[in-house]
Amino acid sequence: MTSIDEKLQPILASVIRRNAGEAEFHQAVQGVLESLGLVVAKHPHYLDQALIERICEPERQIIFRIPWVDDAGHVQINRGFRVQFNSALGPYKGGMRFHPSVNVGIIKFLGFAQTFKNALTGLPIGGGKGGSDFDPKGRSEGEIMRFCQSLMTELHRHLGEYTDVPAGDVGVGGREIGYMFGQFKRLTNRYEAGVFTGKALAYGGSRARTEATGYGNTYFVRAMLETRGSSFDGRKVVVSGSGNVAIYTIEKVQSFGGKVIACSDSSGYVVDESGIDLALIKEIKDVRRGRIGEYAKARGAGAHFVPAGKGSVWDVPCDVAMPSATQNELSGKDAATLVKNGVIAVGEGANMPSTPEAIRLFQEARVLFGPGKAANAGGVATSALEMQQNASRDSWTFEQTEERLATIMRNIHDTCAATADEYGAPGNYVLGANIAGFVRVAEAMQMLGVI
Repeated sequence: MTSIDEKLQPILASVIRRNAGEAEFHQAVQGVLESLGLVVAKHPHYLDQALIERICEPERQIIFRIPWVDDAGHVQINRGFRVQFNSALGPYKGGMRFHPSVNVGIIKFLGFAQTFKNALTGLPIGGGKGGSDFDPKGRSEGEIMRFCQSLMTELHRHLGEYTDVPAGDVGVGGREIGYMFGQFKRLTNRYEAGVFTGKALAYGGSRARTEATGYGNTYFVRAMLETRGSSFDGRKVVVSGSGNVAIYTIEKVQSFGGKVIACSDSSGYVVDESGIDLALIKEIKDVRRGRIGEYAKARGAGAHFVPAGKGSVWDVPCDVAMPSATQNELSGKDAATLVKNGVIAVGEGANMPSTPEAIRLFQEARVLFGPGKAANAGGVATSALEMQQNASRDSWTFEQTEERLATIMRNIHDTCAATADEYGAPGNYVLGANIAGFVRVAEAMQMLGVI
């Protein structure tokens, strides 16, 4: 706690004591508190009425049992979570994650970060997150449907377009959203399209939502590069992951003239110095649901595959790194390697993918660093635009939606940069994002009273 203002150290100590064993949540809270010393020195009223303590405590935590029947007729049990973190700015908003690693600490860290991310968009949405330790890999369509229906049988009572609006996340795409929304509609007898985002176009989804997180991260990194008179043009880029965020990061980077030379999944990573073949990656991941090693086999001599445990995708020299897989995937060792190899910018497409040591090394080396709560806010911003279209019974073109996304990401970048300047830390997007998000939430909470 040495880097935290002494007035804020008791708050972190209390969070750690009250949320024992939840390391990711502790890390997320500490990361924000480290930025707030400058704020409370300038505006001490934020220490009144236990405001910061309340921001660190979820408004509601829901944990429930999910029983479902597999294809063999055996009953399986998973655990479900929904953490409704903060509704000062609007209904709780945040994705659902299906992955064996999911526990209440993971969901709380995601919900806490989501609160500030959503505030940065400037749109009227609060922060929440949910999910389950269910693993959809290797499960049949019928098993995934029955699981989603069982989850929603419990969770539906806590949702609503003015209450809590889930979306997708790791392990949850359009298929899972469809099954959950269908069960919600069945149980409530309401076609409340705005209760879920990330829906298919056939029943109220938004164009550009699938692409939004990856596109948005790329827009944010482009804005950072422009502050140094640079761009993506001709730059070598490494993107971790090969899911939705990574695929559309690759697509937008390529449209801006960058060359993505490596990407990954949990089985390892591929390197293709001539540039990743986006159509082939989409075929393998979106159609075959295969592993990244299949890319090297199909591509031939121009590409090679490195199995997990034999190295890191961050060993590949690049100008721009865009971690787009999962939390804490980019370590201090990885950051040191990237800096040594000449990286100039890092944009977090995933949530908290860089460890605190990695962030410190990037900042010490004056690498442009876009934290996830700012750089990957394009996904939830476009979800809010989907809610807007649902509320007005309207549907926008892809171009309209992407134009709004580009404007929102530019505004987020400029807000973070201006806030960092205001507090005497020019170019520190971590501090800028944390303070700008905090101030917006804190001001709303003060106006609403002690609730």
